[in-house]
Amino acid sequence: MPGSALFIHHEQERKYRFHDRHPFHPIRLEITMDLLKEVGALKPDHLLRQRPATEEELLWVHQPAYVEAVKNLSLTPPDPAWVSRAEQYGLLDEDTPYFAGMHEAAACIAGGTVAAVEAVLSGASTHALHLGGGLHHALSAKAAGFCVYNDAAVAISYARRRYGARVLYVDTDVHHGDGVQWSFYSDPEVCTYSIHETGKYLFPGTGFLPERGEHQGYGACMNLPLQPYTEDDSWMECFEQSVRRLAGHFRPDLIVSLHGCDAHALDPLSHMHCSMAIYRRMPEILHELAHTYCEGRWVAVGGGGYDFWRVVPRAWSLLWLEMSGHPLKETLTRQPDARLPEAWIKRWQSQTSFSLPDAWLDDLSHWDGIPRRAEITAKNRETLAVALQDYL
Repeated sequence: MPGSALFIHHEQERKYRFHDRHPFHPIRLEITMDLLKEVGALKPDHLLRQRPATEEELLWVHQPAYVEAVKNLSLTPPDPAWVSRAEQYGLLDEDTPYFAGMHEAAACIAGGTVAAVEAVLSGASTHALHLGGGLHHALSAKAAGFCVYNDAAVAISYARRRYGARVLYVDTDVHHGDGVQWSFYSDPEVCTYSIHETGKYLFPGTGFLPERGEHQGYGACMNLPLQPYTEDDSWMECFEQSVRRLAGHFRPDLIVSLHGCDAHALDPLSHMHCSMAIYRRMPEILHELAHTYCEGRWVAVGGGGYDFWRVVPRAWSLLWLEMSGHPLKETLTRQPDARLPEAWIKRWQSQTSFSLPDAWLDDLSHWDGIPRRAEITAKNRETLAVALQDYL
């Protein structure tokens, strides 16, 4: 599948950092980009620097009082009057505490995803990846789940307002993409899709089957809440059947996808049991769908992923290899046990107590099986059947 690809990045994004012990740490970006550079997959002509989102763009999604709160809590030191109201805006809990420079860093991230959409819809590039993006839990007037400004929702709004594009949003993070869903819940021109661990057991506690949109937007929302300890085969069965059916039904002008990689068995913040195999296969399917329905127009962003030594760099690199058509992608088809570069492993191993993986894909022969596999698979198939009932 031919097509050019741009990689959106700005150093300012590394300042989106709550504190050193917080699981949402910008070192994820540094390690991933270093791996891509090491294998020759990320070169200067791929890179595009973004500008911050404007206040007008932020206000397409967020309420004025909330943006004002974020700006004031970003000051050093913040005004005590605003600190006393921080909890009201979701900026005082352990997940999303306010920090110095928060507005500038979050606006830069939102601007990066807008830049990715602009590059693709203007025709400057067929595909665009912004790994710093993916803050899908931010609500119109409240921060949540490590997310301050909802860059995906802002960028989709940009696509709608500036280009009139029909957008299919595909969220593969293990946590439900609630903020994006609620932003477009009544909009028939934005179809939101999320596959995730069921909200019965995991933040944010939403994303259930009855959430299908409202008013004119009814039917333009699909959720696949899967059972804890779902493995590769069941995850991919549900994903492939549902996203293909939905794309064929909706026929978008643009696909915007979010690639949290926290459904991996090693991730500390979920209960899934998937391997690197799903992070290789899902981008392949989305790439195909983009060329089938959108003349290739595809924007991807990062998202969650909290084992940032063993999982995130490999998963996000596999995404870029697919988007950019790098030859290493075909090598992995022929050699599924292909090794990661030794130089990259040596450079980072001293900074973590985890043993870094030596191969791109996981060797599943060493993994323990899930005793309830048949039951989990059957329950997920029931969920899939209900989700697809309006799209037969």
